[in-house]
Amino acid sequence: MILTWHHSEPCLNSRNCRKRSLANLNLILVLRWLKTVISIAQLSSLDLQARLGGEDIGYSFRRDLKLIGEVQAPFRGVRRFFYVAFSAAAGISLFFTIPRLIRAINGGDGAPDLWDTVGNAAINIGGIIVLVALFSWDNKKEEEQLAQISRNETLSRLPLRLSTNRVVELVQLRDTVRPVILAGKKETVALAMQKAERFRTELLRRGVLLVPVIWSEGKAAPSEKKGFGASSKAAAALPSIGEDFEKRAQSITTQSKLKAEIRFKAEVVSPAEWERWIKDQQKSEGVTSGEDVYIILRLDGRVRRSGKGMPDWQQIVKELPPMDALLSKLER
Repeated sequence: MILTWHHSEPCLNSRNCRKRSLANLNLILVLRWLKTVISIAQLSSLDLQARLGGEDIGYSFRRDLKLIGEVQAPFRGVRRFFYVAFSAAAGISLFFTIPRLIRAINGGDGAPDLWDTVGNAAINIGGIIVLVALFSWDNKKEEEQLAQISRNETLSRLPLRLSTNRVVELVQLRDTVRPVILAGKKETVALAMQKAERFRTELLRRGVLLVPVIWSEGKAAPSEKKGFGASSKAAAALPSIGEDFEKRAQSITTQSKLKAEIRFKAEVVSPAEWERWIKDQQKSEGVTSGEDVYIILRLDGRVRRSGKGMPDWQQIVKELPPMDALLSKLER
């Protein structure tokens, strides 16, 4: 979709200027909201292309994931170099050992000692096997790491509705809060939220933001329409032309104003997308899909830890440092 703006004559009437500014702001807000809704599907498509390979976009996306992976594991390339170099050295040594082994088996004058030659060949073969196994193990770990990075990026694009009815992506809350995702049946999540109220003050000091996600109770997760076919619930967050101009302008806030909007609880905007991400996370950790779980995120948006059932809030208060503590600053 390509949008063009045509410059019209300068407005001489303050009322017309006000209307024109309101219309432009309205269009900007609509485009930002559409970006929030559409980006989840686009990221999922890129992730699928990256896994399948062969597509230019998928290759670019996978390359970016590899760059992030190299930053997180900077010595993987060095290890692989030594794996290949030592394997090549062992292979060359084995290449020259095989004729000596044949001569040792045949015997005769000048034949090398059989057991020494067999020992050398066994060392070379064992070294190659170990190095190839280490290389394969490192590749498997890299794939797991790329999958985790991809899930983290998908998580960062998931939308939330704050207590002020403002819709934001999770990435916009980085360095500001520690989201705690509570996924399970309605009764279980409601009980966990009720218990969290007892520790509300201490949890707020630690930047905890509760994000309840209710399972679809065995029914197929409703697929929310993307783009212009978004659900009416998400469309309710869209700005209206008739709203006051100053109130509309305040919806585009800085990070400091966004921090003031954050309360103790946030509402998920696309439950199906959240549920899909949580089940992917459960699958990666070997947890039965659809089981009640909680996931605690770090200030930088990565998963801190997760567990089955609902969390022990008293333990979380002991575990998480206050927002103004040094450990919280290092976590950003």
